[in-house]
Amino acid sequence: MRIAYVINSTEGGGAASPVPAVARVLADQGATVEVFALTRRDGRAIPAMEAAGLRVHVRPGGEKDHLATLAWLDATLGAWRPDVIWTSLTRATLLGQLVGLRRTIPVVSWQHAAFLKPANRLLLRTTQRLSKLWIGDSHSVTALTADRLQVPPQRLACWPLFAADDAAPRAQSWRPGEPVRIGLLGRLHPVKGHDVLIEALIRLRAQGCCALTPFEVLIAGDGAGRDGLAASIASAGLDNVRLLGFAERPQAFLAGLHLYLQPSRSEGLCIAAHEAMQAGLPVIVSAVGELPYTVRDGETGLVVPPGDADALAQALAWMLSHPDRLADMGAAGRRRVLDRFGAVAFAATGADIVGRLRVTRATGPSVAPGRSPGRRASGQSA
Repeated sequence: MRIAYVINSTEGGGAASPVPAVARVLADQGATVEVFALTRRDGRAIPAMEAAGLRVHVRPGGEKDHLATLAWLDATLGAWRPDVIWTSLTRATLLGQLVGLRRTIPVVSWQHAAFLKPANRLLLRTTQRLSKLWIGDSHSVTALTADRLQVPPQRLACWPLFAADDAAPRAQSWRPGEPVRIGLLGRLHPVKGHDVLIEALIRLRAQGCCALTPFEVLIAGDGAGRDGLAASIASAGLDNVRLLGFAERPQAFLAGLHLYLQPSRSEGLCIAAHEAMQAGLPVIVSAVGELPYTVRDGETGLVVPPGDADALAQALAWMLSHPDRLADMGAAGRRRVLDRFGAVAFAATGADIVGRLRVTRATGPSVAPGRSPGRRASGQSA
């Protein structure tokens, strides 16, 4: 089975980051996988893909030239001749569906986001029949996909997009006399709630919590929001908050922390928070996506409403008032993710999906009502 894995971009820290792990499971089931990226962005996801043995095709274009992108994808996949088109995120899915329809290739589509822009939701709901199989990256996103896209159960699967690794580096416990190192990991984008954190830190300082353990906040990641975030930190005079830039070794970054924050406004699975728990870190997370189902409030961390700076400040104050509790909560979180997202379960779910793909290949691609699929050909442009 030849699988063309179509992604929006090769941006580091985004939806491209799980591709090597997913492709490895597909390859273990006998599939040949190559990646087709519609634009480059920062290209930071490419080394990990290539290190996993994946060949990555990157279109030399932007994010708005959709017709040119469609022509490139159609011609490139026509030449490569996949048996399945596997898509991730809205742009890749819509264009992949069109190529699949034209060339009678079945399409499988990921859903990662707990929030979809209204226009994207309408488009995907309109075209959902063009994907033979939809996969939610978490239980919560799978339920959302069934509801908002009206995908029936027989064409829907759940593959939690995190394979816990018990050999991953573990964080060192906090010791009296040292500051609590608090970290965030991910792209610098408004959806991640960095502004909520800044406001929470301002409120924490205004409350005069002088009895709290000294702490520092380390923000790893890059993105379009970096300049604005840096300006907000400087304006607030938060000299214990540092922007570290893109984390080349995210697991090592996490292992150097005592506490992890994820104050997002929206998430699907949120791999970074799960990796933090895997490292043995307690976490403070927003109640979005899969996070409130994985994090046991008061046992493995604290769960706060999204966008609520007061609640986040209170959660931080509690953690900093009880630094001796951090290690035990982190150990409970590590057990939680190893039990819930073990590598064996990750591989087994992938194998089951490959079995469904074999049936999909046998029955052919989905076709919109009243439409006939185009004849499959090689090397023809859209």
